Amino acid sequence: MSIKVKAIIGSTSSTSYNLKLVEHMRKRYAGKLEITPVFVNDLEMFSIDIESNPPANVQDFKDNVKDSDAVLFAVPEYNFSIPGALKNAIDWLSRGGDFTLQNKPAFIVGSSMGQFGSIRAQLHLREILSNPALAPTVLPGNEVYVGSVHEKLNEVGELTDQATIDFLDLVVHNFIEFYNNTKVTVKA
Repeated sequence: MSIKVKAIIGSTSSTSYNLKLVEHMRKRYAGKLEITPVFVNDLEMFSIDIESNPPANVQDFKDNVKDSDAVLFAVPEYNFSIPGALKNAIDWLSRGGDFTLQNKPAFIVGSSMGQFGSIRAQLHLREILSNPALAPTVLPGNEVYVGSVHEKLNEVGELTDQATIDFLDLVVHNFIEFYNNTKVTVKA
């Protein structure tokens, strides 16, 4: 049985390297993970004034994320942190009393053209996700920082760097074990 994973794409770019990374993962791990990208591009800015009656696209986003076994965050780095659109989406997920992410197994990947592959953004994301109103169960260790990503993709957006592919294989294997152990712990 495949784990239903919603991949929150942190970039709003139509040529997002993080989306390309998620698409690679969607194809490569199709027998194990059913990965569906979820976009943050057009979400209304969070405001307490509309929190109890969110716009339809916000409610659809929240329902889409909620309708998953697990969540994958694909995060680029903007100015040493996460993009504002991703922070806005996370703010929506933390509000409304439905605790969309709470205890949901999650893992994080990130890529950038720089050599560090979104390290600082992922550190900030982990800190944000530790908020009790969010609190997914994030896979520890197994940080995926794909630096110089533009040199690791071919002209059709396929990941070609074997070391990166091998590492992703290991992380996905570890996530599946983590997911299965988390589900057993939650049911016990």
